[in-house]
Parts: sequence; structure tokens; C-alpha cells
Amino acid sequence: MPTASTPASTTVPGTTTTPLPAATVGPDGQAVAPAGAPPQVAALIAAGNQIASLPYKYGGGHGDFVDTAYDCSGSVSFALHGAALLDTTLDSTGLTHWGRGGAGRWITIYANKTHAYLIVAGLRFDTSGQKLANTRWQAAPRSNKGFKVRHPSGL
Repeated sequence: MPTASTPASTTVPGTTTTPLPAATVGPDGQAVAPAGAPPQVAALIAAGNQIASLPYKYGGGHGDFVDTAYDCSGSVSFALHGAALLDTTLDSTGLTHWGRGGAGRWITIYANKTHAYLIVAGLRFDTSGQKLANTRWQAAPRSNKGFKVRHPSGL
């Protein structure tokens, strides 16, 4: 996976498409959209950056998109909303049915009844691991076993 100094290309498993440029995470914990990314990808990354270092709070981000702390699905909802892809917050179970099935080319949501995270341009936006890195942006992969895989149409 990409780091601040080693950007990499990403492909969707099982596809034969040209590799996409990958997002990176800087030393400040903020993600940088790759050149040539669709506007929704850049907007999602910008939205994620707004809350990347805010604290975790169970239920955070569900009463309203604007909150002082966010849980996993509140974080994913906020980022999707920032890209004009989601109109209302969803819990992790709701995200298991959102969008289209399978991995997306640029954005993929992983959700089950207890957790949700997303991958955008090869970079993971996830509350797990946040305590170690003080950011929701993670370059390290994680297991997606037990998760439903969804994506926004066209992305």
C-alpha cells in the first residue's frame, strides 16, 4: 500500500483495467488525492481530511453530519456526503446495502453489522488503527473477511 513517500498504483482484484494512481497520506495524517482522480474522489478525500484526526465516539456523526467525534459508519457517511454521494447518515448495517455490490474502481465500502470502513484510491479510511496513527487514513491493509463490499455507481 502507498505511504507518504512511496505512492503506488491500485487495481480492483479480478479486473484487467489499467492501474489507477494511488492516494497518499502525509506526515500530518492528511490524505492527498492522486492527480487525475475524479472530482468525487478528491471531494471524498477532502471531507475525510476534515475529520481524520477527530476522536472516536460511538454514534458520532449519526444525528447530523456535523459532530465533534465520529464512529466508523459516521466517518464513512461523512466522507461519502462530502463527495455528494450520500444524503443521510447510515449505520454500518445500512452501508451493507448502500450503492452497488462489489468493489469499485476508485471507492469501495466495506461494512458489516458492527464496523464499516472505505478504501479510496488505494488508501483506507478507517477508525481501527486511528489510536496508533492519530488519523483515520491508513496505508496498511486489513482483512475484509466478513464484510459486504459495496461501491458508488460509476466509481
